[in-house]
Amino acid sequence: MQSYTIGQAARLLGVSPDTARRWADAGRVATHRDENGRRLIDGRDLAAFSIEIGQGDPGDEDVSYTSARNAFPGIVTAVKLGDVAAQVEIQAGPHRLVSLLTREAVEELGLEVGMQATARVKSTSVFIDRA
Repeated sequence: MQSYTIGQAARLLGVSPDTARRWADAGRVATHRDENGRRLIDGRDLAAFSIEIGQGDPGDEDVSYTSARNAFPGIVTAVKLGDVAAQVEIQAGPHRLVSLLTREAVEELGLEVGMQATARVKSTSVFIDRA
């Protein structure tokens, strides 16, 4: 399973690294240390936490409400596979994006819960880029 540094997690959640550190210090998201002593967050834990803060108080000053050029870098929070079609959910800061695409595309990208991905929105279509 992929793990993320505090800085990577902050970028995915749309907050500053200081905010992500405060959340980790307060026990809001679990961390562990790698062999170099860096604090890491497990991808599944980060995915669950991103959903939690995405549903939080809209007045929360720690959450960013901006995106650049219709690109929403975030973390995959759900992958639902059908026989032909698939549904992928990404939490990008406070934004939850859902993309309907083919099962083949999901398998080619190797998308799974906890991994980093970018949702790109064009009109009413949501495209997924694997990070």
